[in-house]
Amino acid sequence: MPSASRRDSVPPRSLPVAAPRGGPGDGPAEPDPCLNLGLVPRPAVSARCVRRVVILGIGNTILSDEGVGVHAAFALRECHVLPPGVEVIDGGTAGMELLDALADVDLLLVLDAVKARRAPGTVVCLTGSEVPVFFRSKLSPHQVSICDVLASLEFAGHAPHDLVLVGVEPDSLELGLELTPTVAAQVPRMVALAVQHLRQRGVDLRAVELLVA
Repeated sequence: MPSASRRDSVPPRSLPVAAPRGGPGDGPAEPDPCLNLGLVPRPAVSARCVRRVVILGIGNTILSDEGVGVHAAFALRECHVLPPGVEVIDGGTAGMELLDALADVDLLLVLDAVKARRAPGTVVCLTGSEVPVFFRSKLSPHQVSICDVLASLEFAGHAPHDLVLVGVEPDSLELGLELTPTVAAQVPRMVALAVQHLRQRGVDLRAVELLVA
């Protein structure tokens, strides 16, 4: 049986839209600022009319923690009602197949495993021009694909207007369908940080209340 590869390319797909299971609830508490690797942070974008937003979860879900971005994207989709113009995409390990989906978006928020040489489970947040610089430094398991996509969009004049990366340092990239406990424990924080960044940019996600038996 051929070994699994992080570079195996699969087409992106939109995650299924879950029907609201209750009225709007309180959003998740805003966590403390996450690690930004010492880069100079760009000021948060003020609230404005954001027309098109893509929340992109990337990763190979058969390589344990490398799939955390997909798991986080699914968790966000399951527990929030998305407003019009906001799409959650399971990018898997897709590369240039993402060009059309990401062209000219107002905001691209990436959820991913990132190798920042920190302790496993460390959450990393970057914004704006920090994101492509980080991917060019080849610290993410998906750096080649995403770096190429962003560079191609920039060259064609269709780059996202704003970029946010919310990632977590993996504990294991071995073959396996489950996240390690260390990384799985950070998925709710990744979701909360993603929601926080969206709200800072005028995109308000309503929490979905869980059904009570």
